[in-house]
Amino acid sequence: MSRIIRDVGPIGWNIIIGTMFGRMAVSMSMPFLAIYLTKTLHASPAEAGAIVAVSALVGVFSSFIGGYLSDRFGRRNILLISVFLWAAVFAGFGAAHSVIAFFIMNSLNGLCKSLFEPSSRALLSDITEPKNRLMIFNLRYTAINVGVTFGPILGLKLGSSHSTATFFAAAGIYILYGISLAISLKHYVPKRRTSENRVALNEALSLIRKDKIFTLSLLAMILSIIGFSQFNSTLPQYFSDSSFENGVAVFSYLLALNAVAVVLIQYPLVQLGKKLSPLVSIMAGNFVICLSLIGFGFAHNIASLIVLILLFTVGEVLMFSMTDIFIDEIADSSLKGTYFGAMGFNGLGNVLGPLLGGYLLQSFGAGKPMYLFGSLSAAAFIGVPLFFYVHMLLKRKKAHSLADKRLHML
Repeated sequence: MSRIIRDVGPIGWNIIIGTMFGRMAVSMSMPFLAIYLTKTLHASPAEAGAIVAVSALVGVFSSFIGGYLSDRFGRRNILLISVFLWAAVFAGFGAAHSVIAFFIMNSLNGLCKSLFEPSSRALLSDITEPKNRLMIFNLRYTAINVGVTFGPILGLKLGSSHSTATFFAAAGIYILYGISLAISLKHYVPKRRTSENRVALNEALSLIRKDKIFTLSLLAMILSIIGFSQFNSTLPQYFSDSSFENGVAVFSYLLALNAVAVVLIQYPLVQLGKKLSPLVSIMAGNFVICLSLIGFGFAHNIASLIVLILLFTVGEVLMFSMTDIFIDEIADSSLKGTYFGAMGFNGLGNVLGPLLGGYLLQSFGAGKPMYLFGSLSAAAFIGVPLFFYVHMLLKRKKAHSLADKRLHML
């Protein structure tokens, strides 16, 4: 344990612990947003889906810039600006009373996330030895899920499905997080970057675009996240409208079960993922999520829902626990923030997913779950063969690299 504490360091622990409390605050409120919009503000399912999706839409266009800015102007500056701006946005959610206000606030929410997330992951990569990066990225992932374990239950007890008060709590927590970051980063010395190492925005975009493996991986991730995104968009609306008694409460406890299961099964699944390789782990996770989505079309009791959430969680861990490591492996060392930011384009899946889910829910209704979840699963499944193709490209690239090394040795 002492070795882990030393390897992560004070800045790393600050980010990890702050992430845990931040995600707890967010999960008290955001998972209930679609329910609040439809039940209290009487928005249509399609309107609620659009509001949920706009955060990801903004992130699609701003995350690349956020990662680039962290490479160009420093992780510390971008982290502090984004976290305090995020606090103001959550306060805005709490004060909102109209559909358009929620649309604007969730747009700004997406902007803040796209600035903060790639910068924090790139900073964790900067301060950690390569041998410890899998550990620190998974500690961060564990922290997220520890926070999400308690957030939905607190949100249910505090009435987040018919009130916006919990957004003010989220704002307060992010203010405290920002203060702690400012203190811990006070003595942070960033890696020195010479003017020759600095790449203009258009050059960085061109370098990313020419990376075929990254581009195809990104497309596959977008398709995968179409399936995963249903957990926070279509599923809560489905449970609030379906025949399940106390559907909102059922969904809240399923959210908590998902987070607890992530914490419990993450370590053994990560060990398995290390043996499979990051990309194969991500591909397997997508496949498992597709299976669980189909299962929701046939689930009619609590026991089957528990099994499906556990299956969904296995897919989630296999997919997301290895994503940061995969990007860290293929990214140019001088453009890590840019690569992490560019992976934010996978947020397009979080745009298309809620829109597609909202449209299908409005078309089929909660009474035809087989059509609803079957269609969603089919859309996400397209990512599986695409991941397999990327895997073959990676094997070919490594084989060529090994052959080149042998030639140089002769």
